[in-house]
Amino acid sequence: MPAVTLPSHTAGDFFVDYEEKVFEDVKAEPGQKALVTFHTVAFEGSIGLVNLLQATRLLRKGFDTTILLYGPGVTLGLQRGFPRLGDEAFPGHLAINKQLAKFIEEGGKVYACRFALQALYGHGEPSLIPGIRPISPLDVMDIQLLHKRDNAFVINSWTL
Repeated sequence: MPAVTLPSHTAGDFFVDYEEKVFEDVKAEPGQKALVTFHTVAFEGSIGLVNLLQATRLLRKGFDTTILLYGPGVTLGLQRGFPRLGDEAFPGHLAINKQLAKFIEEGGKVYACRFALQALYGHGEPSLIPGIRPISPLDVMDIQLLHKRDNAFVINSWTL
């Protein structure tokens, strides 16, 4: 049987080159916009959290960045906690909430579809994280069309 003779990895070891950047660090030009849409259930996979991080990165690169929560995506924007709202039941439990709050604090805009909020998920506007603006279901298409008209960079987040 072959013997493993390499020493075990230890905390602080590097597995990859973290310092090499291959591409130019793109920054927004004045007036450039970005839209990140979410049609995904909170905690169903990593796409919700990953693209919230992407939205925050776009904001920090200077893009006028907007998040649209519609369909099951409104579940990302709900206040949560256990046993009380705001209590983190386990490490990472409120990661989505904290990332949305940070995005809003840094100047990002977040909109949530009222139809999905009430008709699909049984929540009212007071259930939303403070700073999220509820919108008509008729606005869901128009916000996307407005961003297309403005040549915005768009990321669409979907899960099935």
